[in-house]
Amino acid sequence: SSALASMNPNKVTRENLKKLTDLPNIGKAGAKDLNLLGIHQPEQLVGKCPYEMYYSLCFATGESHDPCVIDVFISITRFMNGEKPLPWWEYTQERKNYLNKGN
Repeated sequence: SSALASMNPNKVTRENLKKLTDLPNIGKAGAKDLNLLGIHQPEQLVGKCPYEMYYSLCFATGESHDPCVIDVFISITRFMNGEKPLPWWEYTQERKNYLNKGN
């Protein structure tokens, strides 16, 4: 999974947020995914919907990505909206609940 080789949330600092790989849970692969979505700076994540980002990524690449990518996107959008950095798996249950709501 692209989520594995990434910035440990415990090492993330807002003061040192210059590039996408400075975000929690984002490594080179994750940064590349964000670039595909037209996101090149952390600030561009403010106000973004992680689910829309995920579907846009699947559309842009023509493939279904692992749903844990949504968890990563939740973690970075929440972080950029002022919440503390958390490991992506902290959002897995929330994502499952959200996606099951519609069924």
